[in-house]
This record gives sequence, C-alpha cells and structure tokens, in this order.
Amino acid sequence: MSLLPELRYPSVTELVSSARALAAHRPALCALRQVGVSRAGRPLQLLSVGHAQRAVLVVAGAHANEPTGGSTLLALAERVVAERELRSDTSWHFLLCADPDGASLHVTPAPRSLFDYHLGFFRPAGPEQPEWSPSVLPPDRLPPETRALTRVIDELRPYLQVTLHGTDLGGSWVQLTKDIPGLAEPFAKSAAELHIPVETGASDAAGWPASGPGCM
Repeated sequence: MSLLPELRYPSVTELVSSARALAAHRPALCALRQVGVSRAGRPLQLLSVGHAQRAVLVVAGAHANEPTGGSTLLALAERVVAERELRSDTSWHFLLCADPDGASLHVTPAPRSLFDYHLGFFRPAGPEQPEWSPSVLPPDRLPPETRALTRVIDELRPYLQVTLHGTDLGGSWVQLTKDIPGLAEPFAKSAAELHIPVETGASDAAGWPASGPGCM
C-alpha cells in the first residue's frame, strides 16, 4: 500500500510490482514466479518467502469483487520477510490473484459507499470462479485458473491454505474445512484489538456448526 499515491486497493499490476520489488530486495529469501495463465492470457504469479519444507499457501483474488485480499496478502508477505520467527520452520507462498481476468472487470478500487461499490461491480458466475468451479464442473472442463491453483497445492502440499475474501456487510469471520480447536479465542481477541466486529451467523455457513463466534 505504501507504493500507492492514494489510499485504495492495489490493482493486480500494482500487486505484482510490489511483489517483484520485495523479491528483488531479498533475492536469497524471496522468489516470484508464474504458475499459470488465465483464460485471457494474464499471468498468475506466486510469491514464495522462505525455504522450509512445511508450507503455508495464501490466496487472494478468488472473488473478483473482493480486492481487499490483495492488500492483506501484501502486508502479510512483508511481515513474514521482516519477522524471522514466522519463517523459521515454515515457507510462505502467496498467490497474488487467483482470477486476474475478473479483477480487471471489477472497477471499484476505492469505493466510498455501497452505491460506488456496485457501480463497477463484477463477479463471474460460479462455474467460472477458480475455487467454486470444481464443485459444479467435471475435471476436464475446469478453467485454467483452477488448474493452476490445484497444481500449486499439489506441488507445495501445504499444511494450511488460506483464501482471503472480503464482505460487503457484517463482521469478520473464518470459514473452515474442519474445526480447529482453540481458534475462536485468539480470533475474537485480534478482532477486538483492531475494533473489527465479528460475524456470529455468516450466510455462507448457515447451519454449520461453529466452534465460537466468527469460526464456522
């Protein structure tokens, strides 16, 4: 965000530029590489920090209308570079944008209101979204963005994979593939310290068991 002339969400091009600058600054620690190509020919870029075998994969831009993930990803990458203990036994891998084509069509980088946000709104149909397509399409029809993501997962075999999303209304919450005992307390504490409300009944996880507020 510090490279931007105004306070707004960075574009995919700006994310890549920031990641490239970070990799150039710490070449022995960081690497930026292309891991796939979108349907329109846009590259999918992966920034890796550290060399430990145990891996964490962080994905931004899975939904085109949720650009906050990119700036969050970049801030996290910079923190991992700065804090040695975060990478002492873990390598971190950051997929800068899972859907660069969709991101190019959602044109509200700094919405001041919900009206502004929806003026330039774009979000692909479910079968065209990189993380949703496997649930509705057969393997031979998966989009290239999905195949790139699954190749990265197969290569890294991460013990933790986190996709960064945004929300139009309501508070912060975590959608889990399985319960993580003890997560609810530090999650709620972090949200309280940052004055972020916690969602207690997210619509995406309606009816799911919850281990605590915000953890579905």
